[in-house]
Amino acid sequence: MTKGELVLREEIVWRCRELNASGVNQGTSGNISGRLENRMLISPSAIPYGDLTPELIASMPLDGDGAWEGPAKPSSEWRMHYALLRARPDAQAVVHAHPAFCTALAIAGKEIPACHYMIAAFGGNSVRCAGYATFGTQDLSDLALQALTDRTACLLANHGMLALGDSLAKAMWRTVELEALARQYYLSLQLGGPVLLSKAQIDETLARFAGYGLRSEPAAPTATVRGATREAPVKKARGEAS
Repeated sequence: MTKGELVLREEIVWRCRELNASGVNQGTSGNISGRLENRMLISPSAIPYGDLTPELIASMPLDGDGAWEGPAKPSSEWRMHYALLRARPDAQAVVHAHPAFCTALAIAGKEIPACHYMIAAFGGNSVRCAGYATFGTQDLSDLALQALTDRTACLLANHGMLALGDSLAKAMWRTVELEALARQYYLSLQLGGPVLLSKAQIDETLARFAGYGLRSEPAAPTATVRGATREAPVKKARGEAS
């Protein structure tokens, strides 16, 4: 195993634990993947994050037929991650989770409209809600890929959400930001509904968003990941503007 692969495996473990610690996800329902050259590393199926170690992260060739390597089988949602990393060269990482407000909107089949300028962080003037299909199926993967056209996040009907990033840190940042936006939109609906921003206003925000959102801080000296004592890339998300 190369040092680069170990670092990515350690970060996936750390990000999985961060996903639950932040309250964005619950139990083992979320999953995280990262691109490593022509392979995908992805969190395994049904293993509590507290028991997760770098060695348990599954590896799958991105030019293969779904074959995987490792002591634990990949997440049941591997098809979504696999399809997105193959179809989107801009994506280096994918986060899938079931945060409460994103999932509530997805249960209602609602997309998130241009209710706040932060919608631009996801590539346009809406966050679409993909149609429903059974979890873990190719149908769900196809629907998610369609909903993510020109976008970096989407909701999944009666299911949860997906976010992409050019790094694991960016994908996690978008996941947290999306849940915050979903909560704000949900609350505005209780007040009679939001006043939506115009396409021109969102386009202006998109133009100003170049370089906005996340900077990768220097890695912390060490990160404690059970089963690994080497340095891990602990990064902090920092918004450049408010």
